[in-house]
Amino acid sequence: MKWLEHLKTINRHKKYVMELCFKLGLYKQGLLHDMSKYSPTEFIVGAKYYQGTRSPNNAEREDKGYTSAWLHHKGRNKHHLEYWIDYSLDEGHEMTGMKMPLKYVVEMFCDRVAASKNYRGEAYKDSDAYEYYMKSKEHLLIHPDTAKLLESMLLYLKNNGEEKTLRYIKKNILSKKTY
Repeated sequence: MKWLEHLKTINRHKKYVMELCFKLGLYKQGLLHDMSKYSPTEFIVGAKYYQGTRSPNNAEREDKGYTSAWLHHKGRNKHHLEYWIDYSLDEGHEMTGMKMPLKYVVEMFCDRVAASKNYRGEAYKDSDAYEYYMKSKEHLLIHPDTAKLLESMLLYLKNNGEEKTLRYIKKNILSKKTY
């Protein structure tokens, strides 16, 4: 019953994100995070390719050469940097990452931490989300300011732990309303 295990994985991920967002005062984002994962377009594909140790999107991508679930998901969820890729106004750059609103960068941080907790389970360490980001950051189309903020939060988590990091984000990042 891969569909049931996939549902449990989604629910656990949403729970982790909700807990983190609530601690940061992002209640609406915590409640509405990743609701598109329950849509048939994403859920059916996710259940089909479910493995439990990584995103089913990777398995669909390996099988088909693309992932319909991810294409649907990233276009509906503003906490994904891919949502913010657009045509550049700069000559010589066709596509670029746009600067993300602060609340979505913080939700992206929560999403990455929750994904690490979800897939690493008992082996989770506060450095996991940072290390995963560092492995992939070179190929990302992300605005430099957004990348700098996300990386700084992930590094702060790696070096200081979750509770101290959440206090820091709430006091020093979210309170400023901009970056």
